[in-house]
Amino acid sequence: MKYLLLVSHGGFAEGLKTSLAMFAGDKIDQVIAVGLENGKSVDDFALEFREALAPLKEEDRVVVLADIVGGSPLTTACSVLDELGKLDSAVVLGGMNLPMALTSVVMKDALEGDDFVGAVLPEAKAALQEFKVASDDSDDEDDDI
Repeated sequence: MKYLLLVSHGGFAEGLKTSLAMFAGDKIDQVIAVGLENGKSVDDFALEFREALAPLKEEDRVVVLADIVGGSPLTTACSVLDELGKLDSAVVLGGMNLPMALTSVVMKDALEGDDFVGAVLPEAKAALQEFKVASDDSDDEDDDI
């Protein structure tokens, strides 16, 4: 099985998992979320992350999404995955958002490697845009009559 691992600072990973359940509830048992909580050390996070991965079997693979590339949760998660012999087969992406996570959970079993990354990153990037509310000036003119 392939699992989606969400790692972040604070409660972002857990909150994202909760939101994912609204869209992909049938796959939520394949999502593991761990956050580096305020006041906890990186060692505490590593222990919690290792415990969260305990159900994984030797043949299981992972996709890791992190909030910040190079942040402590991501680098620590990668260290733990390396210790467990899972880093070489892992896909690791940073800058996670809901569209990225949703595409990842849906496509993780259908696509591999570069094809997977090529499907996920454009979805994440496409979600980043300004939302502009169009003004309907014709309504304002009617009020003046």
